[in-house]
Amino acid sequence: MDDSKQLIKIAVVGPESTGKSQISTYLAKLYGTICVPEYSREYCRNLNREYTLQDELNIFYGQIALERSLEPLAFNHLLICDTTFLTVKVWCDYLFGDTPEEVKSALKNHSYDFYLLMDIDLPWEDDPLRDFPEPEQRQYFLQVWKNELTELKAKYQLISGLGEERFLNAKKAVDSFLL
Repeated sequence: MDDSKQLIKIAVVGPESTGKSQISTYLAKLYGTICVPEYSREYCRNLNREYTLQDELNIFYGQIALERSLEPLAFNHLLICDTTFLTVKVWCDYLFGDTPEEVKSALKNHSYDFYLLMDIDLPWEDDPLRDFPEPEQRQYFLQVWKNELTELKAKYQLISGLGEERFLNAKKAVDSFLL
C-alpha cells in the first residue's frame, strides 16, 4: 500500500444475524481490498463453556492485532472490517454490567472513518455462535448499536434491504462516503 495516502477504514457492525460478514466480504471484493474478519467467531468456535470477561478482553486484543496485521494488505487505501472491538463493549456492558477501561480508552483512539450499521430486517439465521435469537433482543441490540455509534460521534448509515437490495444499499452508502 502507498503510505502517502491515509488508509480509510470502514466498519460493518450491528446485531447478530444481520449479514455483516456477507456485506464485508462483498465490499472488500467490490473495492479490490481486504476484509478483516471477526476475530471472536474463531475464538469462540471451540470454546466449550460460557465466555468470561477475560475471554472478552482476549477478543478485544485479538481483533485489534488481526486488524493491524492485515492493514499492510489493504489495497486502494481502503480496509473493510467485519465488525470491530466495539462489539466487545456491547457484550461486556450487557453480560457483565460494564466494560474494562482498556477497551473504553481504545475506543477514543482507535477510530473508523465510516460505519455501516446493519439493520435487523433480515430473517434470523441460526448459528451455534449466536446468543440472542429472540426478536425483542435484536431490536434492543440495534438500539444499543445506535447509542454506541452516537456516543462515539461516528459517521454511520443504517443499511436495510433484503437480498441484492442490501448489497446495493451498502455500496451506495460507501460510494457516497468516499466521494
